[in-house]
Amino acid sequence: MIWVLKKLSLVLTSAAISFVAINSAQAQNLEIPMLKHAVESGGLPPMADRLPKNPLRVPLMEEQRLGQYGGDLNSLIGNASDVKLMFVYGYARLVGYTSDLKLAADIAESYEVTDNRVFTFRLRDGHRWSTGKPFTSEDFRYWWEDVANNKKLSPTGPPASLLVEGEYPKVTFPDKLTVRYEWSKPNPDFLGLIASASPLLIYRPSEYLKPFHDRYIDKSKMNKIQKIKLKSWASKHNRLDNLYKFDNPQLPTLQPWRNTTSAPAIRFIGERNPYFHRVDSDGRQLPYIDRFILSVSEPKLISAKAASGDVDLQVRAIKLQDATFLKANEKRSKYRTLLWPTVRGSHFALFPNLNANDPIWRKLLRDVRFRRALSLAIDREEVNDVLFFGLAKEGNNTVQEQSSLYQEALKTKWATLDIDKANALLDEIGLTERNEEGLRLMPDGRSLSIIVETAGESSERADVLELVRDSWREIGIALYTKPSQRAVFRNRIFAGETLISVWSGLENGVPSPSSTPAALATTSQLSYQWPKWGQYFETKGQSGEPVDMPNVARLNVLYSKWQKSDNDEDRTVIWKEMLNIHVDQQYTIGVVSGILQPVVVTNTLQNVPKSAIFNWNPGAHFGIYHPDLFWFDDKQGGE
Repeated sequence: MIWVLKKLSLVLTSAAISFVAINSAQAQNLEIPMLKHAVESGGLPPMADRLPKNPLRVPLMEEQRLGQYGGDLNSLIGNASDVKLMFVYGYARLVGYTSDLKLAADIAESYEVTDNRVFTFRLRDGHRWSTGKPFTSEDFRYWWEDVANNKKLSPTGPPASLLVEGEYPKVTFPDKLTVRYEWSKPNPDFLGLIASASPLLIYRPSEYLKPFHDRYIDKSKMNKIQKIKLKSWASKHNRLDNLYKFDNPQLPTLQPWRNTTSAPAIRFIGERNPYFHRVDSDGRQLPYIDRFILSVSEPKLISAKAASGDVDLQVRAIKLQDATFLKANEKRSKYRTLLWPTVRGSHFALFPNLNANDPIWRKLLRDVRFRRALSLAIDREEVNDVLFFGLAKEGNNTVQEQSSLYQEALKTKWATLDIDKANALLDEIGLTERNEEGLRLMPDGRSLSIIVETAGESSERADVLELVRDSWREIGIALYTKPSQRAVFRNRIFAGETLISVWSGLENGVPSPSSTPAALATTSQLSYQWPKWGQYFETKGQSGEPVDMPNVARLNVLYSKWQKSDNDEDRTVIWKEMLNIHVDQQYTIGVVSGILQPVVVTNTLQNVPKSAIFNWNPGAHFGIYHPDLFWFDDKQGGE
């Protein structure tokens, strides 16, 4: 990633992220215009009292400059659930990634790690939730004792991601500003989990949630009807407790903007958090922008609306195929189109469901020869030329060349068009009978027709499948597509109702040996190739199915070894074996990677990097580039 990081070199390195104290006189001069009236009328404390004693000073990147306050940042989303992007892009995390993908304290003032077993977090004295209530270790205790370990709120117990060889951590709270997680064995995954785009959240706004918790409700003052309603307290608590979903405007937050809009809605307004813990290098509280507005739009119309100048910052539902159209309208609509490289393992990947309910299909999808045949029968060069202008990288879903773990041979193994070999593999399986249409017949006499399911959010995915359909027909397989809404799509996968689904590949395509290989093991039901094995892991065996394929079991053994390892040499060996197994077994079938992601930025919006990687995790899309530092300069509007 050096080629990107040079362009994103920091004026101050991540290690130099520092703290700055603000006195009352300074704060008065620095007060945010939007909040000035509230401060003067006594509705809000002055800035000095709203900030922690040691706020986080955010260094500017090379292309960035100090900004000014004000303005609304408008962006479009495809559905109301995407209001969570306020949380994702805000990217305030206990510990987070910097723009060069190193971990640094953020919400926490500091943290200390001992033997990868003991993690001690020191909170910022005076830090407050968006409501002004103190943020202390009590918020961590509440989550651990009253939520994660409460059977009604968390029937399966704390998240399985906190288990290390079957052991949960010992969690202690030495004082109001200190939180400690301690395992008897190393847990190298922990910091990455809490730094994620969709993080493990180990705290909650306790003062807000306690009135809805059975343990803290004063039942002596309740009448009979209220006591009856109390029986459903857990469902109400869980409904209100949505820090990540960001759809409860009453729930306090630590993000730069707080959602003020209740669902259902088509326009969600995020207003600045007056107690946000970050400041710029001049000591001015961030964010610069007053409001972050997300409006719901039909996904297929978003690129046209962006080209008409209806947005200030847009990446959702914008694809490379829109770039020429967007560039052509820049001058008229006064915006610029940036092209950020993506670093996922694959931009487009097929996920054969090894946990499919249909017993005939399950057996077939579990046969590595079948998966290899499907991969060999994809004309990746055609997909690249027709849909991605020949700019993509063809091959498997594996790590990219910017990673030290990259292996050239893995990019093309079983991933080069070879119709003859694919046909031979299918014959070897015994699928030699065909119907009058030339389609192969399954053992039970059904024609070999595969339904490939998508989330229905991207016409690009449908276009890729059109091309795959043509080449699969040459090996006697019919392909049909089934789009649906994302929630329905995922639930069908989780339930084993899908045969093959489509999604992007490895989220972190540029890992280092110290990056977690959890995505290569059966650790999550969101691994669409083995959702029920993921469920089994996440629920500690209460749902899903245990792994019953030797090569997959080997991946879990290797992942466990990685967790115990304390040096990069051993971790490299482990990573490479896991990558080799994945490619050889074709658990996921990658098609193309390295796609450029168009980013539409209105000309007045400043501090958006010209060149940057675009990634979900690590990255949180815009998150690691600090949208709290973005600002509007009206003088730049006509450029």
